[in-house]
Amino acid sequence: MILAPVHLAGERLMLDSAGVVAWPAERTLVVSDLHLEKGSHFAARGAFVPPYDTRETLERLHLALRRHRPARLVLLGDSFHDTRGCERLGSAECVALNRMLHGIEVIWVLGNHDPAPPVGLPGIAMEEWRHGPLTFRHIARPGAGGELSGHFHPKATVPTRGTCVTRPCFLSDGRRLLLPAFGAYTGGLDIRDPAVAGLFPRGGRVFLLGNGRLFSFPTAPARAVRVTSTQPTAG
Repeated sequence: MILAPVHLAGERLMLDSAGVVAWPAERTLVVSDLHLEKGSHFAARGAFVPPYDTRETLERLHLALRRHRPARLVLLGDSFHDTRGCERLGSAECVALNRMLHGIEVIWVLGNHDPAPPVGLPGIAMEEWRHGPLTFRHIARPGAGGELSGHFHPKATVPTRGTCVTRPCFLSDGRRLLLPAFGAYTGGLDIRDPAVAGLFPRGGRVFLLGNGRLFSFPTAPARAVRVTSTQPTAG
């Protein structure tokens, strides 16, 4: 697994192609938009979707925790797809989640999908968390610096051998870092969309998630971006 370093407010962060961020100096792992129990949310409304999203997401989270072995885990909001999602966790998934969080300081940043703290799980919940020069929140604030956030499920498209590949991505300009959605059933918003591009008026750098590696390339300043299509985020 190849990690990509970025610097934010003087702190060195490591981007992982699994879609998580490590802050080695603080033994902290950051992840965003798990959207646990999204499948059951739609199933309750008559949508026929496979009920395996939570299991897959937790398996990936477990692997990330084993790889980085953090002392602290920060979840940047929308950890559950709705306020009742925690109650719908299957017994096996609930046991697995409690086990992987045992012995770790857990910070649940609240999101727009999960504005209330999860019940029966370890950790503390808050609107945003500040530590040292960095601020961790769900939705980015224009003009903020030293900020890590999620919400938009950023994705980017690159041409390759006569076709195009679209993948989730990180996006940073040295002042803020936007994380991709981690959940198995999450869609994405193109980084050219004004909602995302407007947060990076001077452009930035994309880190596209690949198989065990990240692909990096610059983005143009927001004023030079010509939006060809807009896809609303699934989160």
